Amino acid sequence: MSIKSINPTTNQELTSYEPLSREQTMDAVEKADSAFKSWRKTTFSERTDKMLKLAATLRERKDEYAKIITLEMGKRLEEAISEIDFCAGITEFYANGAEEFLANESLEKDGVNAYIQSAPIGALLGVMPWNFPFYQVIRFATPNIMAGNTCLVKHAGCVPQCSTEIGKLFVDCGFPEGVFTNLHIPSEFVPTIIESDKITGVSLTGSEKAGASVAGHAGKNLKRSVLELGGNDAFIILEDADIESAVKMAMKGRFVNNGQSCVAAKRFIVHDKVADTFLASFKKAVEAMQVGDPMEEGTDLGPLSTEAAAAGLAESVQKTVDAGATVVCGGSRPDREGAFYNPTILSGVTKDMPSFDQELFGPVATVYRVKSDAEAIDLANDSSYGLGGSIHTKDIKRGQRLAEQIDTGMVFLNQPTNSQEDLPFGGTKNSGYGRELSHLGIQEFINKKLIHLGEK
Repeated sequence: MSIKSINPTTNQELTSYEPLSREQTMDAVEKADSAFKSWRKTTFSERTDKMLKLAATLRERKDEYAKIITLEMGKRLEEAISEIDFCAGITEFYANGAEEFLANESLEKDGVNAYIQSAPIGALLGVMPWNFPFYQVIRFATPNIMAGNTCLVKHAGCVPQCSTEIGKLFVDCGFPEGVFTNLHIPSEFVPTIIESDKITGVSLTGSEKAGASVAGHAGKNLKRSVLELGGNDAFIILEDADIESAVKMAMKGRFVNNGQSCVAAKRFIVHDKVADTFLASFKKAVEAMQVGDPMEEGTDLGPLSTEAAAAGLAESVQKTVDAGATVVCGGSRPDREGAFYNPTILSGVTKDMPSFDQELFGPVATVYRVKSDAEAIDLANDSSYGLGGSIHTKDIKRGQRLAEQIDTGMVFLNQPTNSQEDLPFGGTKNSGYGRELSHLGIQEFINKKLIHLGEK
């Protein structure tokens, strides 16, 4: 069965690709392992030259790549261009920093002459999602390739044009065959790849279900794994917050990427003293959003990634409404072609409703009221997820105290959760484990080898 690229703005097919056979897939794994044996011997200088060329090429082609992203998964063109710029920044960060991040670590022990060497471990598999189709791959591949590993990527089935272009990009920038490999394959091939003795680790960004499956196969085969899974991030607004700023941050945090981000603000936990004021302003801003073609200027919200995603979101919202939740605004699909869903605010959601601990992956915000800091923290932590979150207050020390009590991998004050190349990214609980970006992102698939030179 071919892998189809479909424009979610029109639900029309753009192109299709023939998937690799199982034999071709395992041949690619062999080539990645073979490439590792030579790539690991290259110097940091050699790797840096190619990575800096890759960063420059990303910037040169950003308009071309952004258009493909927008056509294939519906991201607004402006955001797609920003995604490519971010990719270039990540690439430069690791190109320029890898040697320092992986430098030998001297062990200052009495009578011992020893150090720790950071050595690459081999060919890695990345299983990547569609919502940031270039960023997620670059975030995985660039640190690991700079470390001396090689990477194979099984990308999401709905962004085959993006995955194809990323594969060409590495070739165009002079990386040897097998250092980076794009795999057009069905998901059922993933366990076979993980089981191969040529694969030493696997990184997945995706759903909780997919993460559990990959982690199970990795654990069974004693392979390292990194998982970045879903999120149901809390956006806490205290009674002393700047409400105008909080509304602006709420719009940015909830509706970035058409609401399809693991670290998007999803649960708005508002102190009762300012809840009415916040909700009125938030509703006004949401209702003013322009839903339309993501290629056009003036569009605030494009389609979801696929028709199935839009239908699934509509079903989830309806189940919650049927259970007693209130639709503040939105709550339906617009009367137009494409995988669209109107921006929506829900209130009155209780713990027994379907979406209370469910990640609504699309432009839907849920607003809760609380009467104290303690109640806000308890509600924020009452989730199986633990990716990011934010607190909005004019009292930074108060915000810091509360941030330290939230069970997530990241907490931001007076801004929504976001990504930055030099800051660590990752979660806890059902949001996964391991860290990406920053100096930590190059350490996950490294052998920290003790070299003992004898007594001093």
